[in-house]
Amino acid sequence: MCSPDFEKRISEIRRRMEKQNLDILFVTKPEDKYYLSGFESSNFYIVLTDKSSYMLTDFRYFEAARKKNCQGFEIIKVDSKHSIFDFLSKYDKMSIGIEEKHLTADEFKILEQIFTSEKIFFSQNIFEEQRLIKDSSEIRSIRKAAEIADYAFSNILKHIGPGMSEREIAIKMESFMKKEGASRLSFDIIAASGERSALPHGLASERIIQKGDFLTLDFGCMVDHYCSDMTRTVAIGKASDEKKSVYNTVKDAQQAALDKVKPGISTSEADKIARSIIDRAGYGECFGHGLGHGVGLEVHEAPRLSPSCHSYLREGMVVTVEPGIYIADSFGVRIEDLVVITQNGIDNLTTSNKELIII
Repeated sequence: MCSPDFEKRISEIRRRMEKQNLDILFVTKPEDKYYLSGFESSNFYIVLTDKSSYMLTDFRYFEAARKKNCQGFEIIKVDSKHSIFDFLSKYDKMSIGIEEKHLTADEFKILEQIFTSEKIFFSQNIFEEQRLIKDSSEIRSIRKAAEIADYAFSNILKHIGPGMSEREIAIKMESFMKKEGASRLSFDIIAASGERSALPHGLASERIIQKGDFLTLDFGCMVDHYCSDMTRTVAIGKASDEKKSVYNTVKDAQQAALDKVKPGISTSEADKIARSIIDRAGYGECFGHGLGHGVGLEVHEAPRLSPSCHSYLREGMVVTVEPGIYIADSFGVRIEDLVVITQNGIDNLTTSNKELIII
């Protein structure tokens, strides 16, 4: 089993800091702090300079941080008498990069008093760009999380039947994943049946599933802080010809995209491959979201596969491929796989059957 090379990650971040002419990087986003250190707590900060790495936390986590022996970090205790901003004030003549989406207005005002606005730079993109490409340890964790999700799906099929509520199904799936080794869910399980399956993010409700329903299950779990994400739609008891036709349209659209996704293709072109099939079938207006998104420490991260995004897929990215058709007040279908972009195509981490399953 390979472990993350945190020092290598920090070196690459420093290279990006230099490119943006930053003297200091103030890291506040939980996922980015974990990415650099492997340490998790509800209250700590990372500050990087061109040569030094600091981890600042309070008395509750100070000893834990020291015992974690985070590679290359100097551990500093902060409190009401010596805050993170007191620490940063000694760099007041330097340029500082911040994660603008993860500071409060009050925190930003304090930084402006220390550095002045001319020395503060929005640098969220530093981590977004670096985390696009997953290393072997990240892919290993994501693969395990995907395996657990597949396991949960195969097991829930043995339990689903008319008379169960969506919530009961979601609870069982969560139990399957945690018993198999997941630390927690990637997100609240979507279990949407009948007309609710037309809701792309229909969280599990008390609705009782009935014969003839489509049931969409969108779920994932976390292993070593990394997420999985998959979706399957199944039929309860029977499926009408219309439902079978819509299901096969989504399946064909997804397979067409999976066959073409590879390094060098633009994210908008990948989306277009699946979307054109759904358009030709007459359901273009019923596919309102993008084809997919990146997955890693967050279940939704860069890149986005959608008509409005024009970045390019690269080897080492992990993305979902998840077309859908949602017919309001009637039913919906989504099929989602999680894939690693490889040198020549993809490694599909989701192995569950995609033929229409009628339970």
